[in-house]
Amino acid sequence: MSTHLYLLRHGQTEWSESGRHTGRTDIELTPEGEQQARRAGATLARLRGTDRAPALVLTSPRQRATRTAELAGLEITATTENLAEWDYGDYEGITTPQIRERVPGWTVWSHPMPNGETHAEVQERARTVLAEVRKILPGGDVVLVGHGHFSRVLIAAWLGLAPDQGVHFGLDPAGTCQLGDERGDPQVRRLNVPAWEV
Repeated sequence: MSTHLYLLRHGQTEWSESGRHTGRTDIELTPEGEQQARRAGATLARLRGTDRAPALVLTSPRQRATRTAELAGLEITATTENLAEWDYGDYEGITTPQIRERVPGWTVWSHPMPNGETHAEVQERARTVLAEVRKILPGGDVVLVGHGHFSRVLIAAWLGLAPDQGVHFGLDPAGTCQLGDERGDPQVRRLNVPAWEV
């Protein structure tokens, strides 16, 4: 495959900085998050190594994702709820340590989200996105701008792994991941490339 799928996580928000789970809440970037997004655009351009525009740029509809795409210099093709962050249900807006006060050992990867999405539902959204991406990739690079946990599930789905295997892939605010293949076998080409690495 000479074209690649790029995942770009949105820049820093107040909630991402404090570790609060941010699913449905539509929170803006911090000033640092805006700077990260600009630097991520330069990182993405360097990774792609071409002036040719991506064949497709999809974003989550949350402003932290669309603003990141804009500041990174990307022309958004469309937004889709399929790229939205995991719906954390009752855990929206609280941190892992706070959840563990009630549910010892809790992680997003190993436990359910009361009144939120199941692992299977998140995986199905990831598979839906990838089905669309695979139709476009022969014609050029695809860039998906979204969120931390969902993008990690998406990486797992690209590799044919279960959603809980997303725990093994880091993706910091404004980090970029490059997915491709080697002779038809799906591959992570680059993972969590920082926005300052240009």
